[in-house]
Amino acid sequence: MVDIAPALTQIMIRSTGKQGIVENLVRLSGGANMESSSFDFAGAGYVLRRAPSAEMMAGRPFGHDVEAAIIRAALAGGVKAPVITCELSESDGIGTGYVMERVEAEVNPAKILAGPPPSLIADLARELARIHALPVERLSIPTLDTATALADLKSRFCDYGGDRPILALALRWLEDNVPAPVSPVLVHGDFRMGNLMVDGRGLAAVLDWELAHLGDAHEDLAYGCMTVWRFGHIDRPAFGVSDLETYFAAYEAESGTKVEPARFRFWLIYRTFWWALGCMQMADIWRSGVDPSLERAVIGRRTSENELDLLMLLEEDAPETQRLKVTLPPPALPRRHGETSATEMLEAISAWITQDIKPSAEGHDKFKVAVALNALGMLAREAANPVNVHDKLLSDDLLAGRLTLATPGLLARLRKLALAKLSSDGPKYAALAKAREMWTV
Repeated sequence: MVDIAPALTQIMIRSTGKQGIVENLVRLSGGANMESSSFDFAGAGYVLRRAPSAEMMAGRPFGHDVEAAIIRAALAGGVKAPVITCELSESDGIGTGYVMERVEAEVNPAKILAGPPPSLIADLARELARIHALPVERLSIPTLDTATALADLKSRFCDYGGDRPILALALRWLEDNVPAPVSPVLVHGDFRMGNLMVDGRGLAAVLDWELAHLGDAHEDLAYGCMTVWRFGHIDRPAFGVSDLETYFAAYEAESGTKVEPARFRFWLIYRTFWWALGCMQMADIWRSGVDPSLERAVIGRRTSENELDLLMLLEEDAPETQRLKVTLPPPALPRRHGETSATEMLEAISAWITQDIKPSAEGHDKFKVAVALNALGMLAREAANPVNVHDKLLSDDLLAGRLTLATPGLLARLRKLALAKLSSDGPKYAALAKAREMWTV
């Protein structure tokens, strides 16, 4: 790994006018798209957010210079955005990005949601209202046209094989339910737990503005309410913090704008479908070698979380006669005799990492060990109970509308498929337990 501390030291001297050296440089856990590293300089704390190479920025609608400008505009508009210290230049030789003042608050969703501050849902609604009210005339960012964006998602789905039936069902629903256009506002694009910092007083900072664009405010309102971003607290549909009624009322009071439930549902389904394809894209990024990290490959298997979530969102449109509970076959018992099976080999590797590697891992390496153990668990469960989710003929029929949730037996078939796949990929995913309770005998 390249040591960026010397170059970063010169950047900080140049931008702050202070003398010192970069100390305590630590790569932060997580961050599937960008690298973030914490460090100290001249008695203050900072965070470097960067893409190590130009390839990592390929296909993005704007660069880090525009992202920094958006953050500065948000801060000027009263949003709890971080303070930008400086931006990297090409001559710095460590990629593209910017440095911001470190905010001392909690970002881990598990810790935040274990006991959220009483004001948090009102804080989130207030920040969204302020973001959506920001003047955008001077910001060089794209406008998301819903129909165009949906056509792009359809093209990506087809490029990835177009053969996952639940995604085809969702895509057809989205095409049939595109809402009427609205006056565009600034949309953060990634406003969710994991990108929000919280302290004892409430919301402390809004991070990760790389997906900002102009569009429908309901997209932001819905995104943080996706099941995956509730981090296990699925009984609290607003960010894992609160009920939707309280959330909507707080936003309406702050913004003076009425939340439309049907429009909110569209964006909840849209963004869940979008993230399903985003997970597939992570796998492609790993295959390309642009980012060979194990985390990329593992995220590529999280599409099954979104498939189950989509089915739970969509099935309310199915006739009552099709919502019958299903019976699942018992899981296959692993072979425990003769030569070591594939399942047992994977179990042995997991045990070795747990016993010999994990105890001494620190910092980002500790995070990578957890990712590796997760990957091995996926493979062991899949080896014991293989499932094939690829069905091009069924997907084509669903996308064309020849089959719908009113088709006898289809919902039961899709339920079994979603349960089997996610049982291999993510058995601890909170919605899986709820789905089993709702769907199975």
